[in-house]
Amino acid sequence: MTSRLIRLKAIALIDRSVAALNTTPPAATSVPLDRRGFVKASASSLALAWLAACNSSGPREAEKLLTYATRKNESVERWLLRHTSMDHGSPGAVVAGERFPSYFISDVVPTYDPTVAGPWALEVSGLVRTPLALTLPQLMALPRIEQRVNHYCVEGWNAVAQFTGVSMREIARLAGALPEASAVDFQSFDDGYHESWDIESSLHPQTMVVYAKDGNALTPAYGAPARLHSPIKLGYKNTKYLTKVVFMAERNGGYWSDKGYEWFGGT
Repeated sequence: MTSRLIRLKAIALIDRSVAALNTTPPAATSVPLDRRGFVKASASSLALAWLAACNSSGPREAEKLLTYATRKNESVERWLLRHTSMDHGSPGAVVAGERFPSYFISDVVPTYDPTVAGPWALEVSGLVRTPLALTLPQLMALPRIEQRVNHYCVEGWNAVAQFTGVSMREIARLAGALPEASAVDFQSFDDGYHESWDIESSLHPQTMVVYAKDGNALTPAYGAPARLHSPIKLGYKNTKYLTKVVFMAERNGGYWSDKGYEWFGGT
């Protein structure tokens, strides 16, 4: 069997898998998502693409096939992880409080120092009509939302917290996000940490810029002065120590995404 035929068979198999997953689901839609099954299916698709590309054309050909398979898998994931209801925290779970895990990549807890960096402000730029620089008081003066939601970690655990902040939809509205913006990059002062999101997830009703947790202003351990949070993304996508929100035509990876973690990171 020629290498071209092998590649075509692999692509056809991926296409059939995607088509099957995009058929109308059963009427009962409350069955929990089996992420393990999805990851297994995604890995199989990637493996097929890799095998199809392992020929005399070399790594460059493999890269093309892997890129194609990744795009196909992401389209499946977007369908599987679409949100038709809101997250309100696990039923019966108590707010984690100080037991809520703290995470950062710097050697010590990042603390914003205005004497060094100047007054903190959230910069909103890129594909917008009106770039913004929102001080913390200005951010807090915007329409406020509160939500008790889950925080999902890629390691398999989740914790519940009460977050207070501003909807990303409101920030996008104020800045006048342009139609050609298909991704948003969220950047921080935690040693250059950033993660980019698809525009749909960025503007989900529960995606917000947070400035308070459990009724109190964020502390440095939890991302002060402000952080990104949404229950629709895994924890590593939720940038803490937020400084910039950049609307873009294309995604630009992220700290963990560039290290091989899944870019979409949906829950």
